[in-house]
Amino acid sequence: MVNRRLLGLGVCAGAVMLSAWGCGGSDSPTAPIDDTDTINPRPGVDAGTGGDTDAGTEVDAGTDAGTGGETDAGTDAGTGGETDAGTGGGTDAGTDAGTDAGTVDPWPADPVTNYSDRYGIGRVKSVGIDLGRNVWVLDGDRIGVVRADTQKLVWVPGPVGQAAAGQPSSVICGGEAGRAYVGYYADDLGVDPEWPDIHTNFIVTAKPCEVPVNETTCFPFSTRRLQFYKQGDVDAVKLDASGQVVLEGHINQSRRANKDANGNPFIQTGPSVVDGVSLGIRNSNDHHFDEDRAMYSCTSVLRGPNKGDVFFGSNHGVTRIRGLTYNAHRHPVWFDAKGSQYAGYTYGLGISPDGDVLIANEWNFGTVTPDTKMENWDDTTTPGINQQKVKSSYLPEVNSQADFDSWRGFQQTTDKKYYLGSKDLGLWEMTILSANNPFQKGTRIGADVPALSNINALASTNDGSLFIGTNAGGLYRLTPGKTVEKVANVRGNKVLQLVYDGSTASGMLLVLTSEGLTVLRGY
Repeated sequence: MVNRRLLGLGVCAGAVMLSAWGCGGSDSPTAPIDDTDTINPRPGVDAGTGGDTDAGTEVDAGTDAGTGGETDAGTDAGTGGETDAGTGGGTDAGTDAGTDAGTVDPWPADPVTNYSDRYGIGRVKSVGIDLGRNVWVLDGDRIGVVRADTQKLVWVPGPVGQAAAGQPSSVICGGEAGRAYVGYYADDLGVDPEWPDIHTNFIVTAKPCEVPVNETTCFPFSTRRLQFYKQGDVDAVKLDASGQVVLEGHINQSRRANKDANGNPFIQTGPSVVDGVSLGIRNSNDHHFDEDRAMYSCTSVLRGPNKGDVFFGSNHGVTRIRGLTYNAHRHPVWFDAKGSQYAGYTYGLGISPDGDVLIANEWNFGTVTPDTKMENWDDTTTPGINQQKVKSSYLPEVNSQADFDSWRGFQQTTDKKYYLGSKDLGLWEMTILSANNPFQKGTRIGADVPALSNINALASTNDGSLFIGTNAGGLYRLTPGKTVEKVANVRGNKVLQLVYDGSTASGMLLVLTSEGLTVLRGY
């Protein structure tokens, strides 16, 4: 194990309360504090067992130091975007060649279909589905889509966007009809040897220098540090009018609700490009802080008032994307005895039957009922907006707060029961004690089934089932009657990702394994 020394861990004002997920609330940046903390990043080599150390207390500006557990570009099976469950928002853009989401279901109605064989997909690392029911696939630097209208697989002619720049890809999720979003990895930012006193995630964007709020040092502009903005983040791709996959753009336009000095509301956007460099996804409350850099999971909203929205789980928190704009970020957190704040890598993302966003990271989990206005996503203080049934909690039956739980899935079934799946510690039913409680009650499920000890993904379906993707034992199902059964006819023992579209009449569960893509219908 390696100890990383972190300088200037920031804190979020009001963040002393576990409800403060968003490090936001005003439009001014937060200065780093002067003390130094020792962080034990993560044991082993798994990409997700790290956890961002997010320290602190003050409103706004990426003050969580975000330099905790190191980013590991190697994907453990949990890097797929968990369940692509239904509800959700936004507008149905019907981009170019994308089919309209209201069209007749074009896919085979057979209970089990091997899509890898039928459509020539082969083995891929991530899958998604958009509102037009186009099935998107990601294979390294290749992006493909099985079009709903032609039932043909179309690959992008060559690497585009971040892939063309050599950034490693991680996950793909569908958005509006004909559009998908591709996530990429980038290393966490550490102490800069040239300017060791600068907040690790603070990028100076103005020449000749900038003085962070509450600081006196004017840190010099650095072309080298500005290039950090080019790493990681998310690209949007689409089907064009000719039916080909093309790059639509790098997601770099923030959108955030705010108020001016006189209390008048306005939409805070901030720059998207500085000196020719796209800022990508950075903190919506202060563009200087580049914290959400590595995308580990994503989930699409396929029905409900927010349909078309996509949520990405990163090394630091959860970013909400609508169209080509985003709001970043919010996260469940915990605080150590010194008041330092911790926000783990977010591998577990789900959408509840009622449309709540379910978030689980290495230590904690929480829920949020997302406001229909995307720009309000990081609002943690306005009454009635982004209500949380669980704010920031852990399960003491699993581990102490400081120990990794390595959550890889978080779902709610139609009977309102919550389930968490761990990479190392099995399947757990979570019972809410109270929203503000730092811990909730956990009950182990399927402890007598060895395969359920190591879980990579979960998916809740319309019939009341919970599907469980294991790391070495294939696919399992917790039936509506709460019995555990193995699911037959799915090729591959290592389940990488589960994506569910409940907007169709018979449901559509995409099961991605190490051997390819299988689709189950009727759940």
